[in-house]
Amino acid sequence: MPSIKSRVVSTYLRHTRKKAFSSAAEMNRWIERARTLEDHRPPAAVAKRVDISRRDIAGSPVYEVRPRTAEANDRRILYLHGGAYVFEITPFHWRLIAEMAERLKARITVPIYPIAPEHRFEDMFGMVAETYRAMLDKTPAEEIVFMGDSAGGNMAVVLTMMAAGEGLPLPARHVLISPGLDMTLENPDIAQAARRDPWLDIEGGLEAIRHYAPHLDRADWRISPIKGDLSVLPPTLILAGEFDMLTIDTIRFAEMARTAGVEVDLVIEPGMVHVWPLIDMPEARIARDRIVAWLGGDEAKPRMRDRQTPQPQGLRWPSLTDASSYLASWTNRSGA
Repeated sequence: MPSIKSRVVSTYLRHTRKKAFSSAAEMNRWIERARTLEDHRPPAAVAKRVDISRRDIAGSPVYEVRPRTAEANDRRILYLHGGAYVFEITPFHWRLIAEMAERLKARITVPIYPIAPEHRFEDMFGMVAETYRAMLDKTPAEEIVFMGDSAGGNMAVVLTMMAAGEGLPLPARHVLISPGLDMTLENPDIAQAARRDPWLDIEGGLEAIRHYAPHLDRADWRISPIKGDLSVLPPTLILAGEFDMLTIDTIRFAEMARTAGVEVDLVIEPGMVHVWPLIDMPEARIARDRIVAWLGGDEAKPRMRDRQTPQPQGLRWPSLTDASSYLASWTNRSGA
């Protein structure tokens, strides 16, 4: 059963953040307001926990985070923050980054990539691609992990596909937290999923994508990486919440990637919302433990693949035997 705190968070989100995604007009209003409040710099409490340095790449800040109490090992993590391509990194992201640096004894590179609507797809990926190339100059690809949440999870997958296309060495692993992988939002069941979601919704999401890439079809693999060559992806851990509207396509992505030969560990957490591992609550601590274990080596890796979760009322999670059975399970279910 979800914790009391997670239920409080869900209720709070439905009455606050859900409004930002309820319409194009609301999304634009929230973007305008955010520009007066956002600050990409690490909070003071985080800066006290870890060593942080800053440089610029392609005119944008890049932070390097290292553990303060132990010497960093050879692992490097490229962390791509979420925010629907239009919102800045937040203290929630920074706290997760600091914890991962400490517990994994890893160096974490955090690009503050240019965001929409002031910038577009090419600006964002030009900057993060240059950041990755700079990492490769100093670190073998087999020591690099791409980690991202929400839109950042999307960017991690797209960046890997782009690197493959350029013949660059590819990262060793992905950790994707509530990723957006099919931005067409055309799944016939997305409307019901959006009604259940206390945070995300369709119209505001489409407006954010329009700001991000108005010149690209949403079915282009650079926007919806589920449409791309999944066979190039490394072993991947995906954390998805039951009440996140993106989860229905995340399940489909996982099955398609497995069919393409990719090792995918998919966790669907009952009762959880979008990017819950970033929020301070009991379920987030479990999710963070899972990430650390998964990146800690085969001996520490828990058995996560095809984790069986309780089936919530009115919703049947697929067995993940194949994508067609998944689609059929949603099309034919009762109580929709």
